[in-house]
Amino acid sequence: MTREQLRTASEELRMASEGAVDPDIERRLHDQSDQFATLATADHGPDHGRLARHLNALKEIREEASEEVTEQIEAAEAAITAYRETVEGV
Repeated sequence: MTREQLRTASEELRMASEGAVDPDIERRLHDQSDQFATLATADHGPDHGRLARHLNALKEIREEASEEVTEQIEAAEAAITAYRETVEGV
């Protein structure tokens, strides 16, 4: 089962990693992109806690990143938040 919002987040983060100037930011965004690609097709979707940890990590990355990639990071955060609203619990 594909979770489109998580796939969108993965794609936005991949684009952001390709546009990152800082190699550390590039690696961190690429890692987040890979994780969301996996979550998009996993048997079970992530819970609120896992999504919150990802959003916190992305916030930290966004605060350190150049303006060129913040738009894609924000788009990924929006997709994650939209998916999170469909998750039961908390």
